[in-house]
Amino acid sequence: MGQDREPIIQVRNLTAGYGDDLILDDLSFDVYRGEILVILGGSGCGKSTLLRHMIGLEEPDSGSVLIDGEDVVTTSGADRDRLLRKFGVTFQTGALFGSMTLLENVRLPLEEFTDLPDDAIDLVARMNLELVGLREFLSHMPAELSGGMQKRAAIARALALDPQILFMDEPSAGLDPITSAGLDELILSLAHNLGTTFVVVTHELPSVLKIASRVIMLRAETKKIAAVGPPEELSEQKEDPWVWGFFNRQAETKKAGKRT
Repeated sequence: MGQDREPIIQVRNLTAGYGDDLILDDLSFDVYRGEILVILGGSGCGKSTLLRHMIGLEEPDSGSVLIDGEDVVTTSGADRDRLLRKFGVTFQTGALFGSMTLLENVRLPLEEFTDLPDDAIDLVARMNLELVGLREFLSHMPAELSGGMQKRAAIARALALDPQILFMDEPSAGLDPITSAGLDELILSLAHNLGTTFVVVTHELPSVLKIASRVIMLRAETKKIAAVGPPEELSEQKEDPWVWGFFNRQAETKKAGKRT
């Protein structure tokens, strides 16, 4: 998958925490158009915290997140509305409205944020559900579907406004390996066919190795970025034993100190 190395997201000196609890310390990196960037790390390293700051749900203690050169926190009014339409988000649970059919779920953002006529809204919603392989389930309620199908429906809804970027928080959580592999294939297909930029938070190594153009690894102990690069390179380099151990599923060994 090619990319022109033009950054669509710029994270600059981002520091964030909750009260006196520092989570992320002075993070800076770019996300390039058309790539699939995976945010990876152990439990408690701040993966989801970083994602929430990147989409403007939380304000950092310092630093900034720019999407197409516009700050997701300080942009306001009509400019903010336009900025928010540049990206879609899927959450770990799928977050579909249980009282609505799949078609109604995907229609909702189009009804709320566009002036399209009803028949055009219906057409776009149907096309998006077909895009994720759910053409035959338009009238189904979320509770009638498997977890993997709910995740696909959530992707269809996130794509409803034709965003340039799709943020995904733990898309494979709770899925069996076969369903997870199918979701990986869908992400790759959307990136290739639509040119969508993906930012994916996950800890599933098979998915990382399958879909990621690049990986940003966060480490809880330092609150910083431990490594950046293509996953196949990070999995083979041994300069940082923690990074190599993470990719190769090696437990950390701690040297026992002498008692005095």
